[in-house]
Amino acid sequence: MSGARSTRAAALGTPRTPGTLSRSLIACVLALGPLPAAHAHQTAETTIYVARSGDSLYDIAQRYLRDPADWTQLARLNRVSAPRRLKPGTALRVPVALLRQDGLSAQVIATSGPASHTFGGGPQLPLIIGAKLVEGEHVQTGDNGFATLELADGSHLVIPPRTALDLATLRQTALTGATDRIVNLQHGEVNTEVTHATKKDDRFQIRSPSVVAGVRGTSFRVNYDGDKGSTAVEVLEGAVGVDAAPQGQAATVAPAPGTPLAASTQLVAARHGSLTLAGRAVGGAVPLLDAPELRNPSKIQDDAVVAFDLAPITLAHGYRVQVGRDAGLLDMIRDLRTDSPHIDVGSLDDGTYFVRLSAIDESGLVGMPSTYAFERRRVSLNATAGRVDGSRDYAFRWFVDRGAGDTRFRFVLAASPDLRTPLVDRTDIKDGEAVVRDLPKGVYYWSVIAEQFEAGRYYQKASPVQSFRLDW
Repeated sequence: MSGARSTRAAALGTPRTPGTLSRSLIACVLALGPLPAAHAHQTAETTIYVARSGDSLYDIAQRYLRDPADWTQLARLNRVSAPRRLKPGTALRVPVALLRQDGLSAQVIATSGPASHTFGGGPQLPLIIGAKLVEGEHVQTGDNGFATLELADGSHLVIPPRTALDLATLRQTALTGATDRIVNLQHGEVNTEVTHATKKDDRFQIRSPSVVAGVRGTSFRVNYDGDKGSTAVEVLEGAVGVDAAPQGQAATVAPAPGTPLAASTQLVAARHGSLTLAGRAVGGAVPLLDAPELRNPSKIQDDAVVAFDLAPITLAHGYRVQVGRDAGLLDMIRDLRTDSPHIDVGSLDDGTYFVRLSAIDESGLVGMPSTYAFERRRVSLNATAGRVDGSRDYAFRWFVDRGAGDTRFRFVLAASPDLRTPLVDRTDIKDGEAVVRDLPKGVYYWSVIAEQFEAGRYYQKASPVQSFRLDW
């Protein structure tokens, strides 16, 4: 394993020869961040290095250039006749294309279910929290598989189920500090939170076979449907430039460092999305549906299956529900789509979780999200009733499978299913039984409520309303 890692590091340290450049590069869609340090001022094609005491062209080339022998180009460009001794304060123009690019890494910070990675022709390995992935890694998730990667600048890639992508470019240019991060999305989806760029030529792109989506600091999603050949781009914050994907060699070659960013074909602002169909021009920006509201958001999820009821959204053709262990859903464990505003997400262990809800429009674009915290506290309350042999008594029994330090029961019996006018309403029952005597003929409805205090909090769990008929 260590040998494979060292091989990868060596490969990253040797920049590739720049290929044919695409003219559909991503626009600078946000304001520029702060300039680099005082001794390196960035322009589109060169950076200015201000010589310090003891500098020589040989030292500068050794520290910053891909090929130290290119000191001769620096001497010729800057008309330096004494390369061994530079006067402090001398401003040297350095071609950005000559600068060395160092490899960056992405760290796995969360994973759940089937999620794996491969490098080159190596074996397929499971993703492990804490693992470092480098340029050239292929990452994929299976059914109900999730992974979240964190880049060096704090940006995140959240990878939901049934997704395959390549970390095509992860590099930082020496001297300028500008970064290139390019992800090739083969199929599925990637949710992206990108920190704001601090260098003029910082580049972050998500590429599908049909579009290139690039930003300088935003939150957005890209979903490529391989069956339809369509790509959806949904922007939650900031703005995203969307262009048609280059074809041929340019589709897989990273742009050369320092390449100016040109205007995009389509700029998609926050709360908007774009759907590009196979073989067609980049789709125009359309508003995303508003976030749906969760009904009864304070409900304790204590049933066998965790379920949510959403307030229906006009124009919604479906809903998406995602569940995670953190508010940002970087540690995601469920991702479901449904036509109904009632969604079952299955069983979960006890604990605190977060659910993110979105509506889906007629074109398939996923709308703005709303996020709620919820508590999972599984409680099973089983209740039965039956006539006591040889008497006119009726016995009711129940059992709760989750003990607590202080558990009481309330028993309610009524002649209507809403239990609003109880015939019997007994509280503070400590055991699991109640007997009612001399009931007349009729139809009756009943329920029992378990009331528990645990860790200073009050909980209650009601059994389903049951009914029975007496004909004696």
